[in-house]
Amino acid sequence: MTARRSICLLADWRKVARRAWSIRLSIVAAVFTAAEVVVPLFGDTLPRGLFVALAFVASIGATVARLVAQPEMRQ
Repeated sequence: MTARRSICLLADWRKVARRAWSIRLSIVAAVFTAAEVVVPLFGDTLPRGLFVALAFVASIGATVARLVAQPEMRQ
């Protein structure tokens, strides 16, 4: 029989959600992804793929931020 693992939140998850750059950049990536769908409905003046590129950059930034130590999180 295999043991089941459960997901547990960090004790200070609210602090992490407010201060972690990985969370912030993930939210930015989500906004850019949504913009890629919504903005063309109002006009086609922006280059195709602009928001996809911005979402990609924000996602890469979130990944890097997740691995980099953030001293303000220890306070």
